[in-house]
Amino acid sequence: MVYPAQEPYDEGFLKVSDIHKIYYMQCGNPDGKPVLYLHGGPGGSVGVKNTVYFNPDIYRIVLFDQRGSGKSEPTAEIKDNTTWDLVDDIEKIRTKLGIENWVVFGGSWGSTLALAYAETYPERATALILRGLFLVSQAELRWFYQEGGTSMVWPAEWEAYAALIPPEKRSDMISAYYELLTDPDDKVSLPAAQEWSRYESSVIKLRQDAEEIARSDNDLKWAREFARIECHYFINKAWMPDRHLVSEEQLAKIRHLPCKMINGRYDSICLPKYAYDLKRTYGDNCELIIVPDAGHSAAEPGTTAALVKAADEFASL
Repeated sequence: MVYPAQEPYDEGFLKVSDIHKIYYMQCGNPDGKPVLYLHGGPGGSVGVKNTVYFNPDIYRIVLFDQRGSGKSEPTAEIKDNTTWDLVDDIEKIRTKLGIENWVVFGGSWGSTLALAYAETYPERATALILRGLFLVSQAELRWFYQEGGTSMVWPAEWEAYAALIPPEKRSDMISAYYELLTDPDDKVSLPAAQEWSRYESSVIKLRQDAEEIARSDNDLKWAREFARIECHYFINKAWMPDRHLVSEEQLAKIRHLPCKMINGRYDSICLPKYAYDLKRTYGDNCELIIVPDAGHSAAEPGTTAALVKAADEFASL
């Protein structure tokens, strides 16, 4: 069961830098338990469909489009756009809305950002719900973007993604795509954005979703934002040392927080192995739920049900 999608009772823009203003929305119960929803990508966006995990009678649901994404402006802007800028943006939103602390809910890149935020401001989080855990490690990036990982499961999709890059440059696909995605000529950058986005959309679910794959052709604004921002973050290693978020020093800051992690058994983007390793090092305050018939997407039925259950269980904290 999911809850009905909730239209915002409040929405607006918050200027967070000289060039960026971010869109935010609040849904559900204005006097309810605050929960922060963090979208993936980076370069994704939010909408009312992302409210379905939360009981609207209990939760005050806060969502926002990260820098350069969705309704935030300017679109696809990578200047002044880093992990730590986003962490600061979350605090600016919390302060603006007068929220003391909140449950932090993030999927895929959103799980990365949730960990980065909670480890920076542990007093502001009451619990964590993480889906499709992504630690932005070099091993994870190699698995998905270089041959020998996801390409072994989805070879045709990999071949289409790789075809845009000359063979001599395929030893570093992220750098090769970054060169294309930042080219000022739309005839160069846009096809690269479409192919980068199509590759991920093609492998995100256990069973391919034609409508999701077609989004790369039907929503060029989204494709540009998603690919350009995502590649920008990954070529810069998310502005943190490898496996920084799961170091003993960082995890010691958040082990007191109840944490639920949900991962699809057949997630070929973010492998269950990383969620399993984090659960072991996090300790008894963390529960890992492996969904037996799911890939990476939050929209797959088993994953959706597990996320709703997790939010319901944390509603009484």
